[in-house]
Amino acid sequence: MAKPDTDEIKRDALARSATLHLRPESVTDELFHDNPFFDARDGLQVKYEMLRRVRVDARSVRQAAASCGLSRPSYYQARDAFERGGLVGLLPEKKGPKRAHKLTAKVLAFIDTELAGHPKRTSADLAARIDKRFGITVHPQSINRARRKKNRAPKPRHRRARARPN
Repeated sequence: MAKPDTDEIKRDALARSATLHLRPESVTDELFHDNPFFDARDGLQVKYEMLRRVRVDARSVRQAAASCGLSRPSYYQARDAFERGGLVGLLPEKKGPKRAHKLTAKVLAFIDTELAGHPKRTSADLAARIDKRFGITVHPQSINRARRKKNRAPKPRHRRARARPN
């Protein structure tokens, strides 16, 4: 079995972390062609270098963005993200919903009402009733998760004792 080369391993790692530059061939900045440390496939490195070119080397936003194969709006988005969160701010955010967006307060109240009248009602039945009433498709597991979360007692918050000076 052939051993994968380091370029392939790095490319896969960049793809898994969603930091793979989608068009590395569009990066024309000389650093990415003259120095093996710089990798045009590394989107995080390209964005950081674009910001550095403007802040440190006093290049125009247009020049820096173009030489990194990115748009001017990409520069401003990267700048704002960097100012908010540093280098970590340049990492892409997770895709998809961040919360149970279909299970609104109104839908959860409907579930409570249904269960109050019929405590043995299954999540699949509730999902069908939600679809009929609100016109939204909710997976039964999402209903179970929301019910567990609602029934869970809040965790007590413990304060750490401070060391007192002698």
